[in-house]
Amino acid sequence: MSKTVTAEQAAQCIKSGDRVFIHSVAAAPRTLIAAMTARAPELKDVEIVHLHTEGDAPYAKAEMAESFHVNAFFVGANVRNSLMEGHADYIPVFLSEVPALFRKGVLPLDVALLNVSPPDKHGFCTLGVSIDVARAAFETAMCVIAQINPRVPRTQGDALIHENDIDYMVEVNEPLYEVQMPELTEVDVAIGKHIAEIIDDGATIQMGIGSIPNAVLAALGNHKDLGVHTEMFSDGVIPLVESGVINGRLKVKHPGRLVAGFVMGTKKLYDFIDDNPQVLMLDIGYVNDTSVIRRNPKVTAVNSAIEVDLTGQVCADSIGMRQYSGVGGRMDFIRGASLSEGGKPIIALPSQTKRGESKIVPFLKEGAGVTSTRAHVHYIVTEFGVANLYGKNLRQRASELIKIAHPDHREALEQAAYTRFHC
Repeated sequence: MSKTVTAEQAAQCIKSGDRVFIHSVAAAPRTLIAAMTARAPELKDVEIVHLHTEGDAPYAKAEMAESFHVNAFFVGANVRNSLMEGHADYIPVFLSEVPALFRKGVLPLDVALLNVSPPDKHGFCTLGVSIDVARAAFETAMCVIAQINPRVPRTQGDALIHENDIDYMVEVNEPLYEVQMPELTEVDVAIGKHIAEIIDDGATIQMGIGSIPNAVLAALGNHKDLGVHTEMFSDGVIPLVESGVINGRLKVKHPGRLVAGFVMGTKKLYDFIDDNPQVLMLDIGYVNDTSVIRRNPKVTAVNSAIEVDLTGQVCADSIGMRQYSGVGGRMDFIRGASLSEGGKPIIALPSQTKRGESKIVPFLKEGAGVTSTRAHVHYIVTEFGVANLYGKNLRQRASELIKIAHPDHREALEQAAYTRFHC
């Protein structure tokens, strides 16, 4: 019997009560998702697990609640409301540990839905833009269903999977999800310049997607010999690679290579990584392992936050009781950077929200998660400067953080600091 079937035929592999993995981020296989969702009337209690995925998530809608239930490792925009309404759940976990949940049988998988490049002359497909936790899902799932998609770039590293190890193959010609580079604001540019000033030549950098990472990358044009070891990267690295600023020659682990677990951006990015030996896509359990991260020189990790309290506690995944995103890989890299020789873990955020509320606060909101403890935090950056909290006591931390708060909120923060710390 041929392995090449229709999406509807492949979806028959999914049974009531199964746990189904969906390929991550830009690799979300929309044809397979549609075929699975179409079977809702005949399925019950199917558990869906995934990281953040781009595009629609019809299986997370209220009317699908009897058929599908999302158990997310990271909460993206497409399942955020479902979580608030009680139709989905969130698993707090370091990104580096998600592959072990599959491999150790903590969350055994029945089915994996993947989006892969066509097989080469030797029969090898690749996981393309997202190796991350998909490698472990592919290795452990009882049934592997893959879209064979010529739009998926061929990538190197842990990306290879042989067609013989795929149970059902569905031929599609489906564009990958694209995320456009955001317009930079004056605040973004100011934060980017502050961070660029504390990034050393020869540093190994980690940063994600969004306006602040792009502002940092845009400010690194005069740096030398930078390397990349990161859970993900986007279009912003391409000009730095082309100009030679990013060359990786001083890295200890994988010199000369850009190491990542997944990428997300525009078609230009996907074309850049296609069959590019300079880009090494690896299992996130390895990429985000602090013992691996720390071996590179001057690891500089840049991550965002929702709010920071006066002691340095960082909330980055929830707005009070509302789960907004997830723990992800920030703690893996904050710790890895702090253990690296000359490393710098950096938390970057605007000083206030769009509504004018301070993001540096006396206390985190009720119900907010502490994504990074005050013991892990070194540098906090806003558009008003850099606060280095490493080695500082609670009073000193409050003082440093107030200096980089928005001027409209400094007096209130000073009063709060006096009440709490008598400073």
